[in-house]
Amino acid sequence: MPAKIPATVVTGFLGAGKTTLIRHMLENANGKRIALIINEFGDLGVDGDILKGCGDETCTEDDIMELSNGCICCTVAEDFVPTMEKLLARENAPDHIVIETSGLALPQPLVRAFNWPEISTKVTVDGVVTVVDGKAVTEGRFAHNVAAVDAQRKMDENLDHETPLSELFEDQIACADMIVVNKTDLLDGPEAEALVATLKSDSRTGVQVVKTSMGALPVDVLLGQGIGSENDLEARHEVHHHHHDHDDDHHDDHHDDDHHHHHHDHDHNEFESFVVTRCEITDAGAFTEQVADVIRAHDILRLKGFAAVQGKPMRLTLQAVGPRVDTYFDQPFGTNPRETRLVVIGQAGLDRAAIEKALG
Repeated sequence: MPAKIPATVVTGFLGAGKTTLIRHMLENANGKRIALIINEFGDLGVDGDILKGCGDETCTEDDIMELSNGCICCTVAEDFVPTMEKLLARENAPDHIVIETSGLALPQPLVRAFNWPEISTKVTVDGVVTVVDGKAVTEGRFAHNVAAVDAQRKMDENLDHETPLSELFEDQIACADMIVVNKTDLLDGPEAEALVATLKSDSRTGVQVVKTSMGALPVDVLLGQGIGSENDLEARHEVHHHHHDHDDDHHDDHHDDDHHHHHHDHDHNEFESFVVTRCEITDAGAFTEQVADVIRAHDILRLKGFAAVQGKPMRLTLQAVGPRVDTYFDQPFGTNPRETRLVVIGQAGLDRAAIEKALG
């Protein structure tokens, strides 16, 4: 059976920076073919036009699909699942699917929809990414423009308009595999660190919280989480049920027009990566544990590469998302040097010397 196509769900309030994050991802996709599903709603579907401007082989206009109804989970059977089936049936299927939702209600029902039999064998949720407006949340507002969020909510008759944004925010955090604290350029260092610490304590164990500004998040960090979120829905409990009475407990998502201010080519200011090389290792299992320990100690976001194991002609490939390390033997070294070579990715300020020593 072919491998399931990974899908990333991006949620967050209007103005948090979801579209900017996705646009940056498309501009730095490094050849990965990405399809987008955008939950357009009324006049707020302008992001579709912004994202259609990407116009290259990474994501053509045909790769962007809009759901016209304002509530994904209310229309799973007649809208979302058929859209996914159409995408998955293509001859040139995408390498990755990204679904941008408005975050005005629970992301959990959308993740649950991936268990529908029509699509469950073909696609998996790579991870749920919740984008947070760091400045607004620090000031206790959850969104930069609360009036605009309320106006967006009033446009959808499927929503319960009375639920406080604070409760919706809790549900976004409860479902997240990664929390992106955006607009940290508007915060001072201690404010940003305090917010990151709070979000880490409020989220599930193992959820990565990263800081960025203007959505400049490396593609290797955003995609390829490999979580399989649809398989652990119990852990992502809905804190509040604030939707109309749907028997299947489905809620909503719609759309976002945070196409504001800046352009963004400063991954390197906020994130860094470097390569660590060493000679052969003797014990693959022990080395995998060593790598996981180093990741925990230094808060490394991603680590990938390969190792040479004594007595093994095949190279050992390592891929880590946080301290979860996957390994497998993939191919012979052939004429290539038998060395261990690992790429380390994390927030700026990694202690490179200490990491190199610890992996040595």
